Amino acid sequence: MTADKELEKLLSELTCKISIDDIDEDSKGTVKAFLKKELKARTEHRMKRLLSRCGIKPKQMRVFDQFDWNFNPKCPKQEILAFRQSNWIQEAANLVLIGDVGIGKTHLCKALCYDAVVKGHQALFITVFDIVSKIKTAQSALNRIEYYSKIDVLCLDELGYCFHSKEDTDLLFQIITKRTECLPTIMTTNLPPKQWGTIFSGTAASAILDRLSANGKFLSWEGKPGRGVKHLAHLNKH
Repeated sequence: MTADKELEKLLSELTCKISIDDIDEDSKGTVKAFLKKELKARTEHRMKRLLSRCGIKPKQMRVFDQFDWNFNPKCPKQEILAFRQSNWIQEAANLVLIGDVGIGKTHLCKALCYDAVVKGHQALFITVFDIVSKIKTAQSALNRIEYYSKIDVLCLDELGYCFHSKEDTDLLFQIITKRTECLPTIMTTNLPPKQWGTIFSGTAASAILDRLSANGKFLSWEGKPGRGVKHLAHLNKH
């Protein structure tokens, strides 16, 4: 890329009103250096802002480099990494991770959330219990539903850890339906799909499964509880 092309790209990315033709030839190098620093500063600021709003505390953040794939050989590593490397955000692909407590589902869910933020997308990690509670206690449940429906990446953790009333089910169904084929939803659960009728009505369980299945992947595995985390200090900087 020529120097002028690089400068034009920077002007465009930063939505500058001035054009390259308005910049003196002798000043182009200085302007380009300044714009590079500005773009870097904006990118870092946006990432910090997105991380602060993603629902994960800095010390509880997880990334893929931390995950110890060896602690559980039954974990579908290749399928998870294939999903991660796909255009899952642009393609609005859903993912449901199924298995017992402590096998790494939440870690992987958080890591996908982190990946989304690094790419500049708004992401939110929240438990199913908390999202239902926040909607029910909001001044406007409808506005809150719309908010969750429009987040770039929604990560719902711990489906199946409590029974859901018909009202709870309706709220979840509305959010998932609005997101279907538009925005990706990641979910973790300790229940295989055939048992979702134990926390929802049979009809509601089928409807929610149908929406998540649209462009969705369900991955399940077993294993002894163990976090499989390799601690990385660099996360504490965010």
